Amino acid sequence: MHKSLALLAVAAAIGVASGAAAQDSAKPTIVLVHGAFADASGWKGVISKLNKDGYRTIAPANHLRTLSGDAASVSSLLKAIEGDVVLVAHSYGGMVISQAADGQANVKALVFVDGFMPDVGEAAFPLSAKFPGSVVGESLWQVALPDGGQDLYLQPDKFNAAFAADVPSELATFMAETQRPLTLAAGTEPATAAAWKSIPTWSIWGSDDLVIPAAVHAWQAERSGAVKAVEIKGGSHALLISHPAEVAALIEEAAAARSD
Repeated sequence: MHKSLALLAVAAAIGVASGAAAQDSAKPTIVLVHGAFADASGWKGVISKLNKDGYRTIAPANHLRTLSGDAASVSSLLKAIEGDVVLVAHSYGGMVISQAADGQANVKALVFVDGFMPDVGEAAFPLSAKFPGSVVGESLWQVALPDGGQDLYLQPDKFNAAFAADVPSELATFMAETQRPLTLAAGTEPATAAAWKSIPTWSIWGSDDLVIPAAVHAWQAERSGAVKAVEIKGGSHALLISHPAEVAALIEEAAAARSD
């Protein structure tokens, strides 16, 4: 009986996956990579909009351990997807997709949401401090790991103001309590590729981002020659949660333009 139930569960899961893939075969798959101090559930509002408009979405777990390892995991996922992909990232996830998309022929567009867009040799923490405005340094809580490394969290009492000032306070508090840490190694590991140099790029950020300052986002977008750069007035670092409609609209614009 238990075996039959298990088989039914697997069959149901396959059916759901097939249904998502069949939404609109002419549209690219949207892969959404979360960043530090967060998890994939932050994409919920964006995914709801994309699914409603016929897009298949995948939001994998970003391990937040090492840049090279995180990028390799996303790269493996990209290789397994048939058809075109629009690769989207938030925050540290931008470091990951800039490396993971390098040499991936099926990735037709990159979208950075409050995200890092590193050049080769650049790392997340130094990039966030390129211009004044980041409060990350004064907001971190460091936890020693058995291997000698360090996990980094945002202090819970500083999370709401630093990361999610335009998110309802109850939700922001929940985000603080369920945040996933980034290792110090991942935040300081330099990028070895910059896929935005060869793949069309879109960027959106909040003017009040206190993790990666708006000045950094604007500078990155200009350097990348972004197809379109959007600044949301009053937006925080948690733009994917506070402004999912605007984020989804830019992703769909990138998806529509990929074949032009």
